[in-house]
Amino acid sequence: MKTVLCYGDSNTWGYNPQSQDRYPLEARWVSVLARALGPEYLVIPEGLNGRTTVWPDPVEGEHKSGKTYLIPCLESHYPLDLVVLMLGTNDLKHRFGLSAGDIAYAAATLVGMIQSSAFGPAGAAPKVLLIAPPPTYVDGTMFADMFAGADEKSADLGKRYSLVAQENGCAFLDAGQVIQSGRLDGIHFAADALPRLGAAVAAAVKQVLPGARG
Repeated sequence: MKTVLCYGDSNTWGYNPQSQDRYPLEARWVSVLARALGPEYLVIPEGLNGRTTVWPDPVEGEHKSGKTYLIPCLESHYPLDLVVLMLGTNDLKHRFGLSAGDIAYAAATLVGMIQSSAFGPAGAAPKVLLIAPPPTYVDGTMFADMFAGADEKSADLGKRYSLVAQENGCAFLDAGQVIQSGRLDGIHFAADALPRLGAAVAAAVKQVLPGARG
């Protein structure tokens, strides 16, 4: 069996922008991923609302930094064959004042941490699938102030993350080529996007981990 950890933010957690609650377990994109992969794979969802790449949040708390919990998470679920990493949307918050390049470099830091760890099979490092989050559409939504300037910067993340993946020798998926952020709040995924994302991630996972055996 191959073990896949999905490390992300509220969209991995399963935030529903319509109810402002959580999607049912079976509807979340990580659950779609698990069904598409089948019983030869164990999919572990690890999403946290507000999680950034490496930045402690001065408003929501230091624990929102993806860097803080990454190594304990990897060690807790050892051995891991693959880590699916999709973070960066919360880095677009105006309070951080980051460029698209800064966010991509921060994502690269997390990729490097995973690749230099010993929490894969036989003490090697897990493989990494880096996912660029889709562009935001916050203008005119409830998040317009918190994410001021995010729409323009987020449109550049796909290209920036692709370069990070090339430089670090890891797999890459641009979620913005598969889905759009939901127009209700411009950040979170609408229900009809979840099956498409789950299927696309499943195809990418099978390329990284082909021929899994139980």
